[in-house]
Amino acid sequence: MSKFELINASCADQEVDAVVNAANSGLWAGGGICGVIFSKAGMAELTSACGKYKTPLHDGDAVITPAFNMKNAKAIIHAVGPNFAVTPTAFENLFDAYYNSLKVLKDNGYHSISFPLISAGIFGGNLDNPVAESTKQCMRAYKQFTEDHPDYYIDVKLCAFTSSEMKEAGKIIEG
Repeated sequence: MSKFELINASCADQEVDAVVNAANSGLWAGGGICGVIFSKAGMAELTSACGKYKTPLHDGDAVITPAFNMKNAKAIIHAVGPNFAVTPTAFENLFDAYYNSLKVLKDNGYHSISFPLISAGIFGGNLDNPVAESTKQCMRAYKQFTEDHPDYYIDVKLCAFTSSEMKEAGKIIEG
């Protein structure tokens, strides 16, 4: 039976098969959780692995690299969330970033994954509540994936880093 849980923590610290990086279209080291993941994995190793992909990726795309020096994960899935300041109605692209990450997880034979709140930070643009929107799209992707693949077990941890993010995400999950 697949599992979905919201936790108040960094996705980069979870003991999972794959940690998700909120990636930019060029797969460069960035700020926020992206910078944390690059630092933990090893800047040179991860930059080299990301450089093997043809970029720019599109909003909603997801690709995989080894986790290198991250002892808590086997792989890093790089999901490109939309920048709502540029594309203010890119809700399907945000759904795709989560859903495609789950597809990449399955395609590589993995079962557990930790997500950050994709497009809820600087990519949140002018959304009224980027945390709520990100949580909603993650839950929607999880539900769709488990319907599409009922026999494939996944354990999803959606990670709200701050207490305020946890509170906002919790409101969506509690419905």
